[in-house]
Amino acid sequence: MKVIVFLANGFEEVEALTVVDYLRRMDIKAEMVSITNESKVVGAHDIPVLADKTIEEIGDLDLYDGVVIPGGLPGATNLRDNPRVIEVVRIMHRNSKLAAAICAGPIVLEKAGIIEGRKVTSYPGFQDQLSGSIYQEEGVVRDGNIITARGPALAVYFAIRIVEYFLGEEKAGELQRNILLP
Repeated sequence: MKVIVFLANGFEEVEALTVVDYLRRMDIKAEMVSITNESKVVGAHDIPVLADKTIEEIGDLDLYDGVVIPGGLPGATNLRDNPRVIEVVRIMHRNSKLAAAICAGPIVLEKAGIIEGRKVTSYPGFQDQLSGSIYQEEGVVRDGNIITARGPALAVYFAIRIVEYFLGEEKAGELQRNILLP
């Protein structure tokens, strides 16, 4: 399994890095991909992170099993406004691969046109930007190949649902036990 985790300046560090860490613990390759031409990306709370590659270096999308969009501002809007990010999300969705977003990140899924009639959630206040969706106020929502979550405190549960999506309930439970999540 291999997943793109997009990083844009202003991304929510907890949401991105929790997902990367927990997926890698379960042997799912989570590649941090900068949408700029530099590998260094600075999060919303001024934490610099070195991405594994830049968006130009992604290569063949058939080699990936999904895409993860972290929230944070202006990270989520930077991702939403990047045509290549939107194209990647559309391709993943069209090929029935994972499209996951947390916090403000679902605005990227909306721009890609993939949430019409689908159950989603987001950080409170972004529901008006998710037109056509069936908005839920749950912490983490899965509707087929789309997983969304509300915010930073739910990053752990978001990552666990992604692990469950790829590896099943037993492996998700194993991750929960390993990280001592009750």
